[in-house]
Amino acid sequence: MLRNGKEEKPHTNKWNFAVYIGFFAGFIWGGIKMIENYFHLTSLSPGFLIEPFFLHHYLMTAHGYIMGWLAYIVMSVIAALLYAVFLAKAKGPWVGIVYGLVWWGVIFLLIGPVSGMTNWIGIMDWNTIITELCLFVVWGLFIGYSISFEFTDERIREPYKKTAK
Repeated sequence: MLRNGKEEKPHTNKWNFAVYIGFFAGFIWGGIKMIENYFHLTSLSPGFLIEPFFLHHYLMTAHGYIMGWLAYIVMSVIAALLYAVFLAKAKGPWVGIVYGLVWWGVIFLLIGPVSGMTNWIGIMDWNTIITELCLFVVWGLFIGYSISFEFTDERIREPYKKTAK
């Protein structure tokens, strides 16, 4: 589309895009969370986010794994919507990395120990701490950079391909 001699980009709906990115962030990284648990890289169950509401024994069943995965998807959608509201115009990947670190800190240092979601950080083993920290960093990077890429001029850096007409 041309307007005043300049090509105009089609506008993306911020809310739909954030829900889309959040869903896939939860789907992908929630699946990785289940793989982490399968290979005993972490002592937390995939459903640790809903641990205060369900019995631990139930969360270790197939239904509990699916419930945990769905909870991770819901958390990711919420996180993506918050990122779209407050940080959509941030440039580069570092904001997303810090965003993931902040979420890790809130869950593992504040909400988790108080609500029973996780143990206190001093009681957790190092494998769990480092594995979960890395997962949240790449999860935050995925959400942050995907949304920032869409709503800033990061897209301009990509090579432009003209379609044949």
